[in-house]
Amino acid sequence: MQIMTDLTQNEAIARKKPGLWQVLFIAAVMVVITIAEYIFAYHNVAYGIVIALALTIVTYLALSVLKFDRWVTDCGESLVLIPLYILFTASLPWFFINQQYLLPAVYSCILALCLWHIYQKRLNVREIFGFHKEQLLKYVIIGIVLGIPLGTVEYLVLRPAPTFPTFEVKYFLRDAVYMLGFVGLGEELLFRGLIQQDLIVAFGWKWGIFGASLMFAVMHLTWRSVPELVFVFVAALVLGGLYYKTRSLTPSIILHGVNNIMLVAVLPYLLHLS
Repeated sequence: MQIMTDLTQNEAIARKKPGLWQVLFIAAVMVVITIAEYIFAYHNVAYGIVIALALTIVTYLALSVLKFDRWVTDCGESLVLIPLYILFTASLPWFFINQQYLLPAVYSCILALCLWHIYQKRLNVREIFGFHKEQLLKYVIIGIVLGIPLGTVEYLVLRPAPTFPTFEVKYFLRDAVYMLGFVGLGEELLFRGLIQQDLIVAFGWKWGIFGASLMFAVMHLTWRSVPELVFVFVAALVLGGLYYKTRSLTPSIILHGVNNIMLVAVLPYLLHLS
């Protein structure tokens, strides 16, 4: 995968659009991911895991044997991180971990998976993250301004109960670290920094943002809520558009983290207990 800013004008002109069979292959991978997550969430966890495992093997095998355009190969390799994500989060024996450390443990695996992919593909971490020190304050403000209303909407959709009887600063700070440093970072790196960027390079920015947002929504099927799926898809379009416009993961990570902080660490205590 190469970041869009790295594509020279000559490369963009010379690169042919993927053939129909290659488009159908990527679409099929997405469909099977959706089926695996749906079965995992609504029917049988074991069957969902088996489908995710089979998809991973078949995808890698197809990418090794068939002759795909490099851009499409990159898409396949980044998309297959999703079934690997399912396998890691569902198959490992998490029961031995204290519940308060479960979330960072799971997302540490996701981060490790993404970093392994970056290392294997020899991608430029700085270009993926697009960190600009001089823009940091602006990006933080953008993330907060967008994250607060989005988090409020998601709370009204899900109405989660407070985790603890009363609001305490130590738990708020813990949740803030978890949501920004693990959930926001891990999911934005996977879905925007890797998957969306590869889809954009191969199929254009509209399909890239749409496809990554769709996969992000699919991974929230476990909430078993249609309104939540609609919200997540729309929020993912915002996150994807923000990353595409700024070429930086910083505002997306902040937005994602603030959204989740509002959802689990602020509004349940502000509204539910009032």
